[in-house]
Amino acid sequence: MEQRKDNRFPVGFRSSFSSANIISGDGTLNELSLRGCRVRSLIEVNPGTVLQIRVHVSDRESPIVITHAIVRWYRDGSFGCEFVNLGAEEWARLRAVTTELEKEPYQKVKDAGEAA
Repeated sequence: MEQRKDNRFPVGFRSSFSSANIISGDGTLNELSLRGCRVRSLIEVNPGTVLQIRVHVSDRESPIVITHAIVRWYRDGSFGCEFVNLGAEEWARLRAVTTELEKEPYQKVKDAGEAA
């Protein structure tokens, strides 16, 4: 069995995706890591498809745009993608999101208390 290099975090982020005018749709990101994600969607996406994925982490910020993600698998209304290319700013934003997700709940409470 393949050993994952990065932690995967359970999330519920709204997402949208498209592929060179061939396929597009909306979904929910159920898992997120620095190198990929799992998306639940009503749209069936074939493995090998190259997608642009927009991750809506918050309604207050523009989405994180993964410019080049490859679909690695599809089953039961979900597909898994590997992130192949994203810009430096988007990489930094993704890293910030995963860093926050990595924190223990008590650290989040402590950080919020210090910010107040």
